[in-house]
Amino acid sequence: MKLIKALLLSALVLFANLAIAGEGMWLPLLLKALNEAEMQSMGMKMTAEDIYSVNKGSLKDAIVHFNGGCTSEIISNQGLLLTNHHCGYGQIQSHSSLENNYLKNGFWAMSQAEELANPNLSATFIVRIEDISKKILSGVTDDMATKDRQSVIDKNIEALKASTKLAKHEEMSIKPFYKGNQYFMFVTMTYRDVRLVGAPPESIGKFGSDTDNWVWPRHTGDFALFRIYAGKDNMPADYSEDNVPYKPKHSLPISLDGVAEDDFTLVFGFPGRTNQYLPSFAVEQIVDVLNPAKIGIRDRALKIVDAEMRADEEVRIQYASKFARIANYWKKWIGESQGLKSTKGIAKKKAFEKDFLKKVKNDRMASGKYGNILSDFEKLYKEIEPYAHARDYYSEVFSRNIELLQVTSYLNRLVKLYEENGEEGYNSFKGRLAPFLQRLYKNYRPSIDQKVFAALTEMYAKDVGDAYLSDMFKKELASAGNDYSKLASSIYGNTMITNGRKMMSLFEEAPADAVKKLKEDPAFLFGKSMADVYNEKVSKKYNELNTEISDLQRQYMKALIEIFPDERFYPDANSTMRVTYGKVNGYEPKDAVYYQPVTYLSGVMQKYVPGDYEFDVPKKLLELYDKKDYGQYADNGKMPVCFIGSNHTTGGNSGSPAIDAHGNLIGLNFDRVWEGTMSDINYDASICRNIMVDARYILFIIDKYAGAGHLIKEMNLVHPKKKK
Repeated sequence: MKLIKALLLSALVLFANLAIAGEGMWLPLLLKALNEAEMQSMGMKMTAEDIYSVNKGSLKDAIVHFNGGCTSEIISNQGLLLTNHHCGYGQIQSHSSLENNYLKNGFWAMSQAEELANPNLSATFIVRIEDISKKILSGVTDDMATKDRQSVIDKNIEALKASTKLAKHEEMSIKPFYKGNQYFMFVTMTYRDVRLVGAPPESIGKFGSDTDNWVWPRHTGDFALFRIYAGKDNMPADYSEDNVPYKPKHSLPISLDGVAEDDFTLVFGFPGRTNQYLPSFAVEQIVDVLNPAKIGIRDRALKIVDAEMRADEEVRIQYASKFARIANYWKKWIGESQGLKSTKGIAKKKAFEKDFLKKVKNDRMASGKYGNILSDFEKLYKEIEPYAHARDYYSEVFSRNIELLQVTSYLNRLVKLYEENGEEGYNSFKGRLAPFLQRLYKNYRPSIDQKVFAALTEMYAKDVGDAYLSDMFKKELASAGNDYSKLASSIYGNTMITNGRKMMSLFEEAPADAVKKLKEDPAFLFGKSMADVYNEKVSKKYNELNTEISDLQRQYMKALIEIFPDERFYPDANSTMRVTYGKVNGYEPKDAVYYQPVTYLSGVMQKYVPGDYEFDVPKKLLELYDKKDYGQYADNGKMPVCFIGSNHTTGGNSGSPAIDAHGNLIGLNFDRVWEGTMSDINYDASICRNIMVDARYILFIIDKYAGAGHLIKEMNLVHPKKKK
């Protein structure tokens, strides 16, 4: 409890001294104590209770975790849900075909009867959040061994879960914060009938595609509309034609007044993962070793797939979603490394650590507890480096970029479950695996995957080294005359795993027969042989060292809070609900260059390249631009498209609402600027900016472009600035 009080006190002391706000991902239930005064000093007109309340409808009741990976928000009293086009991309793709290409042409339901169901798509609300640190850390002492400490925590968690009463349809999860120094409980409710309502064509929703990804100035209308359906009691229900639109506790009004420089912005959502408190040794390893490896692998794979997509429209449809997924972090890692170098992120961390050590040495008690933390970090990161490098390489090659080997890893697990738990274990996992494989094979081309296999296995062998290759890998490569294309041809030409029809038929056979066939398949055996080597030579040692590092990181976090009582330390993102606030601000990425904070439709036309899959513009949008037919959504005769702010965001904030000082929707978060992607590790207010679609552009596309004015009628459009 002393630690919790220290956190509260440190935030209260520091907030008044901050010159530039924007950094931090804050728990909404603590805003009253930690952030409300600062937010209001920046121009916010709301109270903390308006943002998060369990006693009345508040902003948090309009914020939705979209399928566990993105954020979305309710924008009408009929459960209309707004999120990013790229968050709903998989669903849009699943409904697309050459005859009905919703990726290329867009989709708009002109009535609720035309809205499209999406199996397995979920929308989760936060019912309440509780600080349960005292209960979870009861019995934990500083001198406990890591294993004993975790054992006590696990028992406390199970006891709390058993004693907590939940209402019907409610679920709970318990998450650690501050590296395990604090714990919170999240009670949630998940809706399972979520239907596609509308999506612009890729030429709007994905305008700029991979070239503009992570880049400002941006001109992308990255949005899509869904609707939550519920049972007649407004509670979660499986899909049924009898379900009705969900009635929310709160929906976001939408401002027609837009944004201006220095306007207050609040972004609400579910940021995925950040690591703000890594030591300099970890960041050096990321910049010098790990990122270059991952970038190189994805660069090679993307070039192969890109060439195939450009040559065949059907391939482009099939591979669009997975190409975007792989390209997204490839480009992010490049910007992250460059940003850390340009802002001297590592040097700043070293300077901070020098100050930390100085303060520790001047405090006899602290010196005894924390004096060796940084030297221990240096030793451990040096020791883990070869295993971390091999781990990232294996993950990228065998689990992410070569689909055949990704499937063999799942099949290997299926076989193990059969061997350990018999038919019950086999059938349980098969029930989850079969639907996944059906979706995979729908968009799978073995010929493309084979080319990726040849390129990436060659990189793996050369860059990771002979010591991490299985005997089967070496034998098969030798048989192929050390030609990786021939190795790929041999593996792909003799396996049934690339054939979706054969694989789905295999699941209809008796488990014993299916397992026997798998264990005779050359691709299965190849993947298993590499997995066995990885588990023995890489994973085992990496996990041992990483456990030590994680425990040291927990101690370091605790030490930072104690040693710097006047500093403000916010918890790293962990896919839980957070609030981040800042202002609409431009930035200077390099000498003599300043980026304005707002882009306009004229910028779309400046980038327009007829027929280009990244920069083409729909005919209807060209006509609206030529006529300047913007309706009520224009700003002094111009059509705003995107804007940037200093909000601290990350993956998972895709689809987060950008909210103004009064609680109205002004935009939709979808990206960060490339120069500032290192904000996951080292937020720097000078160049870290989040990118948002202007709400007026979203309304313009729905109304004037798509002709879906019935959706506009559902929404509450307001003019907050005209009330002044």
